[in-house]
Amino acid sequence: MTQTIAPRVRTLVLLILAVAGALLAGAAPASAHAALTGSDPAQGAVVDTAPARVSLTFSEPVAVGDDSVRVLGPKGERVDKGDPANPSGTTYSVPLVSGLPDGTYTVAYQVVSADSHPVAGAFTFSIGAPSETTVSVSTQASDDGLVGWLYGFGRYVSYAGFVVLAGGAAFVLACWAPGARVRAVQRLVVSGWLALTAATLGLLMLRGSYTTSGRVGDVFDLELLGDVLQTKTGAALVSRLLLLAAAALFIAVLFGAYARTSDAAPDHPADGDGGEPDKRDLTFGLALGGTVVAAGLAASWAMSEHASQGLQAGVAMPVDVVHLLAVAAWLGGLTALLVALYRAPVETPVGRDAVRRFSRLAFGSVVTLAVTGVYQSWRQLGSWSAFTDTRYGQLLLVKIALVAVMVTVAFMSRRWTQRLADARVSAAAERAERAEEEKQPAATAPAEASETSGTSETFEAEKTEAGQDAVRAAQLDRQRAATEAARQQRLRNADPNRFGLRRSVLAEAGVAVVLLAVTTVLTQTEPGRTEQDARAAAATSSSAPATGQGSGAVSLTMPFDTGGTNGKGVVSIDLDPARAGDNALHIYVEGPDGTPVDVPEVKIALTLAAQDIGPLPVTPDRITTGHWSASGVQIPMAGDWKVEVTVRTSDIDQVTVSKNAQIG
Repeated sequence: MTQTIAPRVRTLVLLILAVAGALLAGAAPASAHAALTGSDPAQGAVVDTAPARVSLTFSEPVAVGDDSVRVLGPKGERVDKGDPANPSGTTYSVPLVSGLPDGTYTVAYQVVSADSHPVAGAFTFSIGAPSETTVSVSTQASDDGLVGWLYGFGRYVSYAGFVVLAGGAAFVLACWAPGARVRAVQRLVVSGWLALTAATLGLLMLRGSYTTSGRVGDVFDLELLGDVLQTKTGAALVSRLLLLAAAALFIAVLFGAYARTSDAAPDHPADGDGGEPDKRDLTFGLALGGTVVAAGLAASWAMSEHASQGLQAGVAMPVDVVHLLAVAAWLGGLTALLVALYRAPVETPVGRDAVRRFSRLAFGSVVTLAVTGVYQSWRQLGSWSAFTDTRYGQLLLVKIALVAVMVTVAFMSRRWTQRLADARVSAAAERAERAEEEKQPAATAPAEASETSGTSETFEAEKTEAGQDAVRAAQLDRQRAATEAARQQRLRNADPNRFGLRRSVLAEAGVAVVLLAVTTVLTQTEPGRTEQDARAAAATSSSAPATGQGSGAVSLTMPFDTGGTNGKGVVSIDLDPARAGDNALHIYVEGPDGTPVDVPEVKIALTLAAQDIGPLPVTPDRITTGHWSASGVQIPMAGDWKVEVTVRTSDIDQVTVSKNAQIG
C-alpha cells in the first residue's frame, strides 16, 4: 500500500513546476555561442575599390553551407559567387563578382557554431560612397521559431531525464538497496530513461531544421537527417541512443536480479556480512557498469557543447563530465529520496541510515560541483566584470544563489535526520521497558487467565468455522493487513520528525527544479568571455578608421586572450605600402586599458590560400614597450592574404588570431 501526496503537498509541487515553467518560458532565445568578431570589409566601412571577396571572422570555428554567407547589392541582387571558403580556423570568405559598382552592400550570414547553436546576422559596407539600399534582411536565426522552441524544450527534458535516471539509480545502489523493489522508485528511474530516450530522438529529428530553415515541414526531411548524422552533434546524439540501450539493460538487472538479492538487505547491501559474495559481486558490477554508462551519457553533452570549444578543451570536457555526474547524483538522488519518503510502502520505509548515506553523497557532490564550477566559471567568463556585464554571468550568479539555498535546506534535512534517529532510539528503549513491566504481573491474574482461555476457545471455534470457507478467510486476512498498514501509516504521519524531514526534502527538491532550469538556460547562453570579446571587437571596428586598397597601407586590429594571467589585450598591425614587393611591418600590443604592454613573444605568418603560398614567417624585432617591427617583408603577389599573429604571454599561455587583408 502506498501513500498519496496530501493536497497541500500537491499544491506546493504544482507551484514549483509553475515557477520553473515561467522561468523556462521567459528565457530569451538561445544566444549565439560563436560571435562575429571581425570582417573584411569591416562593418560600415567605405572602401575605395570593390573587394575581391568578403571575409568574416568568428570567435570560434563554425559550420557553413552553400548559402551560409550571402552578399547582396543595393537592389537586392546576389553578388557573391561560389561556396564559402575557410582560409583559417575562424575566418570564412566568399568571392564576389568582378566590376561591382559603387554603393552600399549587405552581408547576411547564417552559420552553426561549433557548440551546436545557429548564429545569424547581417551588416553593410560601401564601395566608393554609401547609397540607398532596398535590401531588408532578417537576422532571425532558425532557432527563433516553433522548431527552436521544441528543440529547447527537448534539451530541458533530456537534462531532466539524465538527472533522474542516473541520480535515481545511484540512490538505490549507494544509499537504499530496498528501493530496488519499491514500485514508485522503479517508475521514477524508468521515467527518466524514457524521457531521455524520447528527447534524444526528438532532438535528432529536429536538428536539421533547427540549424537551417527552421521550418516544421523539414523535420522529417531524410536528406537533412543524413546531413545531421555527419556532424559532431549528430554523432553525439547517436552515441547517446546507443548508451541508452546499455542503460536499459542496467535498469533490467537493477530492478530484477538486484531487487531480489536486496530482500535480504534491510537497508543497504554493504551492511551484509561476508557470506553474500554473489550479492556483493552483483552490486560491484552494477556500480561499475552504471558509472561507465552514466559517464558516457554525460560525455555526449561535453563533446558537442561549451566544453568542446574555447580554452583548454582537453581539460574542460572531462571536467564537464564530472560536473554533470555530480549534478545527477545530487539532484537525481534528492528526487528519489523525495519519492521514497512520500510513496514508499509502509513495510519498506526509508531508514535513517539511508538518509545519512545520501547526505554524505550529496555533500561530496556539492564539493565536486564547487571545484568544477569554479573552473568552468573562469573558462566561460574570463573576468570579474563578466559576472554583472553579461547575461551568462548574471545567470551564473542566480545559479550560485540557488545552490547556497539548497545547501542551507540540506543542512536542515540533516538535523531532522538526526532527530529522527534519536527519537527511534528513545522509542526502542521505552518499548523494552514496557516489555519488562508486562512480564512481572503475568502470574497474579488467574481469573483473567481463565477469561482469556475462554476467549481463546471461542476464537478457535470461530477460526475453525472460518477455515471452512477459504475465500472468506483470505478476505479477512486482507482486511486485517489493510487495517494494520493504515495504523502504521497513521503512526508514521504522526511522527513530527519524519514530517519535518519530508518538508525540508520537498523544499530542497523545489529549489532543485529551478536550479536545473537555470543550468539548462546557461547551456544555451553565449559565454561571458565570448560576449565581451565580441563587444571589444565591435568597439575597435567602429573606432578605427576605414582603410582600403587605395590608402597605400593596411591596418589590422585583433583582440586576443591567451587565457592566462594578464592574457587579454589587442594587437594592431600596420603594413606599408601593402603591395607586392618590400613592405614595412609594425606590430603594437596593448592591454585592455589601451596602454602598451610587453609580451615574451610575437610571431607573424602570411598566407595566400588562393595560390597555395605560405605560411610565410616574419620575425619582428622589439623596438620599445609594446612595439615590434620588421622591414623588407616580401609579399610575392597581390591577393587576399591571411595575416596570423601568435601572441605568447607566458611559458604556457599563447593564442593565435588572424584576419584577412587585401594586399596589392
